[in-house]
Amino acid sequence: MKKMQQGFTLIELMIVVAIIGILAAVALPAYQTYTKKAKFSEVILATAPYKLAFEVAAQEGRITALAGVDSGGSGIPAAAGASGVVASVAVDEGVITATGSNAVDSLTYTLTPNGVTAPIQWTIGGTCIAAGVC
Repeated sequence: MKKMQQGFTLIELMIVVAIIGILAAVALPAYQTYTKKAKFSEVILATAPYKLAFEVAAQEGRITALAGVDSGGSGIPAAAGASGVVASVAVDEGVITATGSNAVDSLTYTLTPNGVTAPIQWTIGGTCIAAGVC
């Protein structure tokens, strides 16, 4: 009588473990970048009130040049301190700079306006670009 094989051989199990290891090695870095992007989105969103205030002030004529456009003046909100993953947000000479906390590697996000006349175009900059999170 011939004996029926039941179960898996050792080599079959080793192949399955190797495949799972390869999939995990590919998925883990992608997931880490995804979570960092999700955290950094809070830093990006923190610039919205400053951007809106700048555009409204420019439209109403309270700003005539980028020089002197700083946090706390011309209707621009005062510089904000730490909140969540946002370490600070400030405006200096019209450039909005948001800095993340250690949770997002202290990356920065900057918005630079092309001027004070409509339509205002914003150029994104900062260390977040090289990190791939903005």
